[in-house]
Amino acid sequence: MLRKGSELLLATGGDREVLLDLDYVTGNRGEPQTTDSYGSLQNGGFIPPRYLSAAAASSDDNDDDEDDPIYIHCDKTSSRPEQPLGGNYFRDGRTKIDFVLVWEVKPRKHRSRWRGQSETSGPEEVGARAEEGSSRSERRKAQLAQWRNKFTQNLQNAGILLEKEETASEKKTIHYLNLSAPWDVLVYYAEELILRAPLQAQPNPNFNTSDRILRKLYIPNLMAESLPNRPLDYYTCAFRKSKMEKFLGCENHDTYFTNTQRQRIVYELLARTVYGKRKRAEVGVARLLNEGAYTAAFPLHEGPFELPEYEVHPDELNQRQVLFRYWARWSKWYKYQPLDHIREYFGEKIALYFAWLGFYTAWLLPAAVVGAFVFVSGLMSMGTNTPAKEICNSGGSYLMCPLCKTCKPWNISDICPMAKVGYLFDHPGTVFFSVFMSFWAVTFLEYWKRKMATLAHHWDCMDFQEEEERPRPEFAAMAPSIEYNPVTGVKEPYFPERARLSRMLTGSMVIIIMLCVVMIFLVSVIMYRGIVSVMMYRTGSFVLRTQAGNIANISSSMVNLALILLMGQVYTALALQLTKWEMHRTQTQYEDAFTFKVFVFQFVNFYSSPFYVAFFKGRFVGYPGHYGTLLGMRNEECGPGGCLIELAEQLFIIMVGKQLISNVQEFVIPKVKAWQQKRALNKVRGTQNSQEPRRWEEDYQLVECEGLFEEYLEIVLQFGFITIFVAAFPLAPLFALLNNWAEVRLDAHKFVCEYRRPVAERAQNIGVWFNILEALSHLSVIVNAFLIAFTSDFLPRLLYQYKFDNDLNGYVNFTLAYAPPSYTSHPMCRYKAFRDNNGNYTLIYWELLAVRLGFIIAFEHVVFIVLRAIDWMVPDVPESLGLKVKRERYLAKQALADNQEALLQATRPLAT
Repeated sequence: MLRKGSELLLATGGDREVLLDLDYVTGNRGEPQTTDSYGSLQNGGFIPPRYLSAAAASSDDNDDDEDDPIYIHCDKTSSRPEQPLGGNYFRDGRTKIDFVLVWEVKPRKHRSRWRGQSETSGPEEVGARAEEGSSRSERRKAQLAQWRNKFTQNLQNAGILLEKEETASEKKTIHYLNLSAPWDVLVYYAEELILRAPLQAQPNPNFNTSDRILRKLYIPNLMAESLPNRPLDYYTCAFRKSKMEKFLGCENHDTYFTNTQRQRIVYELLARTVYGKRKRAEVGVARLLNEGAYTAAFPLHEGPFELPEYEVHPDELNQRQVLFRYWARWSKWYKYQPLDHIREYFGEKIALYFAWLGFYTAWLLPAAVVGAFVFVSGLMSMGTNTPAKEICNSGGSYLMCPLCKTCKPWNISDICPMAKVGYLFDHPGTVFFSVFMSFWAVTFLEYWKRKMATLAHHWDCMDFQEEEERPRPEFAAMAPSIEYNPVTGVKEPYFPERARLSRMLTGSMVIIIMLCVVMIFLVSVIMYRGIVSVMMYRTGSFVLRTQAGNIANISSSMVNLALILLMGQVYTALALQLTKWEMHRTQTQYEDAFTFKVFVFQFVNFYSSPFYVAFFKGRFVGYPGHYGTLLGMRNEECGPGGCLIELAEQLFIIMVGKQLISNVQEFVIPKVKAWQQKRALNKVRGTQNSQEPRRWEEDYQLVECEGLFEEYLEIVLQFGFITIFVAAFPLAPLFALLNNWAEVRLDAHKFVCEYRRPVAERAQNIGVWFNILEALSHLSVIVNAFLIAFTSDFLPRLLYQYKFDNDLNGYVNFTLAYAPPSYTSHPMCRYKAFRDNNGNYTLIYWELLAVRLGFIIAFEHVVFIVLRAIDWMVPDVPESLGLKVKRERYLAKQALADNQEALLQATRPLAT
């Protein structure tokens, strides 16, 4: 009946274009489908399309109809047979559900209202109100229903099996359309999508370097764990239907294609299927979701994640339970991640994210150990710090100039505690650690490239190239014209490149304005810090006066963190709208543009304050009698312990504070959203709450997966903190390591327990994020060189040791200058600078400047030369992997040998 209805609809002037005519694939070849087939949508009584035009046209006249114009109510009391494996099958218990489409319909409430009003109103007034009730919103509902109907018809024409379920209440009805791809459709699209087919099984490789080392040393490995049902590893080649007999497992149609492959194929069909006019680009489920025709589209989870109460053998657990038991629990924080299981369940794109996060976390371990060692060595050597001893024992020898107009002079001995603490972050070990982290960052990226290539081959993505992408649904809906695609030759929505560049330029101006706003907030924080410092000095308290700089710095860092998080939320929303307005054609172009905008802003947003403290604070102070000012306030000086300790305080508060807030949000927000969704669905289910919810109902209660953008952004910003400013905060890798141990399990729990199952996507690398990491690693070398040269006291001490005293005796007096005679308020007071009595720079200043510039040049050249050597010595593709690739290509040629022989036999007569 359904096929016949579709023909009638086409004959009455509907859109004749269906994206692909797959009747020859499914073997139907025009055979009408009976109502006994799963495509008949038995539950819900699917109305044939021939009634749709009349229903849409007469929607204004049929005000008494309270149902959806396409679907009628099903028999809610009909019993459902038991379904195996968590209900991931049609009602026959054999046909797998590959995808679910969901939409909600609210019944019309105006019928009773009009009847009640008709008793007191005239017929004309009632008619006017009836016409108003079936106005724009009703026509919109009818349009969406028509699109759903045609979309469903075209899916069935393409060979997809359909079965409809629903959950109804007085307020609304939730419809679930379960989709399944039969064998013939799977085979056709497997060849078109160039899926990989298994040729020969091989032992699963061990990619954990630490596990291999511990095995060689015969040391027990607590991180290793035996997992059930580990996916096999195969030599593969591109799938071909003509060579089916060459592939392993081809005799079993039910298990040959994995669930993720089936979902990928069905989603490809959903993305290609027409639901309206092709010339209007009314194609694909993504645009239907955007238009509101469907509220959700997702593949089903493999049953519940909760472990059964009774004891079961691990091999009997479903894939989701295996991931929960061996991966998504906090008790597994020290175990290896089951990457093969993650890839089999979520696809390569998500598996690569977790592989990268785990690899990065493992590499943080040596960095954290070395950083902690450097910090402890500074702690243990605090007693040998000669300048700190001189400060503490100076008494009233060094009378320092006032820090503000109304402040009094102070003795340098007052800052004795801060001088000792400052040595923790400014000693020769920090220079070594800066060089170490520069080498660490580049070596980490080089070995990640090797790991990435190995995983890409292991997961059959090494030769994966994204096909010619279809236009984004939003682009298709808003494009002003239709043009031929020069690659595919198909008409598709078009937006002029010149207009796009004009919009991108305008968007760049908006970005610059927002960056200026960040600078305004930075100036506000600087002024806040100055005001707090002055207030602390004016209290007269010795404790507050000596700790005024620390109190102002810590409180301003907290204010800065709040502003950073606020501006980050505002700008992300603004960047989203700007990127949509720029009309990028494909999803990849859209994501790259959005990533660039957000990262540039967040880079300035997060790092502007540390950059200011590291390179600008204390540089424009002036000297007594000629102090520099900003908006009437005297420019800031570095605190008693130096600028490095202030930088360390800022990095600690911003980095650790951001991580804590993000982890709390990741833990709480999905649970709140899931609770709200579950509560709304339970209201619809009503009296059915006593029954066990079906699999699609349980998954619809979960939170929609929002992708990996926020996850990557958080960790990449963290990578910047532990590399760019590592000279000032050697404990940064340790805090990053602790955060990432929690991050892995938080993200794992979200994907397994709280998110709807995302569509499995293929990928061979982490995309544009790797380029950003490389840029940050190179930037870190330059920043750390300037940090050591201009912010640290390492080079002034080195110069003093070389010219005057190897034990740094008299170093404090060496760094202090006398106020000029013109400064009559407090004559002969001291201040930190290399100036003479007239306020001019001394020869020592210029010698030190030359040393600093020479150090920067030498540091950068040595580090970059060594980095290039590491890049040359570490090949991107391991030698063992090269052999595997050659072996796989050889087996692929053998599998296609019959075809080659036939081709040779066909060409021999032509040659003769």
